[in-house]
Amino acid sequence: MGVKDYLISRINELGTIHMTLLDPDKVTAREFRELALMVQEYGSDALMVGGSLGISEGQLDEYLSAVKGSLKIPVILFPGSVANLSKYADAVFFLSVLNSADPYFIVGAQIQASVLLIKRFRNLEPISLAYIIVGDGGAVGYVSHARPIPYDRDDIALAYAYAAQLMGFDMIYLEAGSGAREPIRPRMVSKVKLLVSKPVIVGGGIRDPGKAAELALAGADAIVTGTIVEENPELLKDIIMAVHESGIKRKSSLKRN
Repeated sequence: MGVKDYLISRINELGTIHMTLLDPDKVTAREFRELALMVQEYGSDALMVGGSLGISEGQLDEYLSAVKGSLKIPVILFPGSVANLSKYADAVFFLSVLNSADPYFIVGAQIQASVLLIKRFRNLEPISLAYIIVGDGGAVGYVSHARPIPYDRDDIALAYAYAAQLMGFDMIYLEAGSGAREPIRPRMVSKVKLLVSKPVIVGGGIRDPGKAAELALAGADAIVTGTIVEENPELLKDIIMAVHESGIKRKSSLKRN
């Protein structure tokens, strides 16, 4: 089973899955390995690896080779640049920042990356991802020259999400940015999910189980947390549990209706 099929299978099973984002640039190789094994033990469904400012291919290889064979959950690259590819990962989110003002981040970098995937990384599964920046946008919004969608403009988010589905992206990611003052609002998530059939991923600013549960109940197919894994690992365990429990609750509710 490929990574995309695995993610969809887990979503169908749980309603909402959890993915942990680790930035190798913020931890040592030893810490990376310890955190990766920990989040797997806590029940996270996939490990995303990357950072907004980008990291070198050599560093990625070093970190990922250290956990290769020890993880049962898939390792998915979340690249900040075309240099963020590694043969030791299972898949890569082939992302396009749809609301960037710079065409490079919409399609230019993707053309460069596709050449690398053809020539050097044939075993790396690409999963096309429409990346939509909301609210503060964080570092990724700044670096990618995005025009973040205001938290309360559900109509603009709906337009971007539906366009992403019509353009054929595998998944849609609503991103508030690392360290955002608040996460995506549940109302925006529920409206987007009612309109599109593609899996909707939500990340940025999710710091407690309550917020994670609200987003899962609103319709998020996947919740991503990053910073919290380094700051408060025990809280991460509670967030993962809240995501899964709320996803199952929403799934059961939909079946009854």
